[in-house]
Amino acid sequence: MPRAFLIVIDSVGIGGAPDAAQFFNGDHPDTGANTVAHIARDAGLRVPVMDALGLGAAVTLASGDVAPGLDATPTGAWGAATEVSIGKDTPSGHWELTGVPVPWEWHVFPKTEPAFPDAVTKRICALAGTDGILANRHASGTAVIDEEGPAHLKSGWPICYTSVDSVLQIAAHEEVFGLERLHKLCADLAPMLHEMKVGRVIARPFTGEAGNFKRTANRKDFAIAPPAPTLCDYVHDAGRTVHAVGKIGDIFSMRGIDDLRKGPDKALMGHLHDLMGEAADGAFVFANLVEFDSEYGHRRNPQGYGAHLDWFDAELGELLDHARAGDLVIVTADHGNDPTWIGTDHTRERVPVLVHGIGTKALGQLAFTDVAASIADHLSVPYSGEGASFL
Repeated sequence: MPRAFLIVIDSVGIGGAPDAAQFFNGDHPDTGANTVAHIARDAGLRVPVMDALGLGAAVTLASGDVAPGLDATPTGAWGAATEVSIGKDTPSGHWELTGVPVPWEWHVFPKTEPAFPDAVTKRICALAGTDGILANRHASGTAVIDEEGPAHLKSGWPICYTSVDSVLQIAAHEEVFGLERLHKLCADLAPMLHEMKVGRVIARPFTGEAGNFKRTANRKDFAIAPPAPTLCDYVHDAGRTVHAVGKIGDIFSMRGIDDLRKGPDKALMGHLHDLMGEAADGAFVFANLVEFDSEYGHRRNPQGYGAHLDWFDAELGELLDHARAGDLVIVTADHGNDPTWIGTDHTRERVPVLVHGIGTKALGQLAFTDVAASIADHLSVPYSGEGASFL
């Protein structure tokens, strides 16, 4: 019985989204953003495994751009996928890849100070047992911890911030505020935010002291549940095992997931290697690797982003070397985050769909939902979600 591996390399867009002009970084539209092509241009890329699968060809198909150094003749199956959900965020991309485009427009908070309505602020204070909150604005996660961390240590007030995404993030010191207390605060706040159609409440724990704060791997996302069955549900309901690696469990509220494995990117790749050997026949392994986005994309660091892609490519080569006959391995992304672009936010882009296990094939322009339909087809599980199989 075949197995399927879906690996989302978070934010690795390839440009060309037809509606990019409707999405912005500040006042600047995302038209022309291209995460892979611009990293290749400014920092160089050494990704022979993904290029052989068709990454360079997918960049050109998606956007018309040529990524310098990515010129291999594809020996895998490759295409470019276009999103229809009204958002360039993690839940929208992941849900749509599993067959469920987002049917609503997400609520986002304005770029004002304060950013949050009084009712939200009062609810946070009541749940946290504090007289106030810190930040209450759009901010970069690492910068806001540096800026507000000393006041947090003194007052005990949680650091609450947002971005152009539909999210409310709460940062707190693991020892001073307490990790369990932070997770409970976010879990208890989430229902109110989900009712507002805010996609996620994210706990962002950190440690250290003023001048040396460091975020930890104990992040936890409390995401609104998908509005319809996803690929995870279909595979689980067919009696197969669904393994989630990284923040997949949070994104899907653990629905349809049997096994969850977390940690930083290097640990997540270790889990993928383990599952390549351990996963049973008929299993679905769904992984998200996140450091591309949080560590390099938002920080506008093309050199770091490129180096991390080089690392991933080498690991992917080893992973594919141990794939079994009949395994389907798909590498894709959920949105863009061009590190050469204006601002610090995600960028609206098409994403690559690189496939090992079905031979050499130009898949053309795809829908995100085609990924779900194709995996269901490969696993021979009943599926009534959106999308068409490219197998």
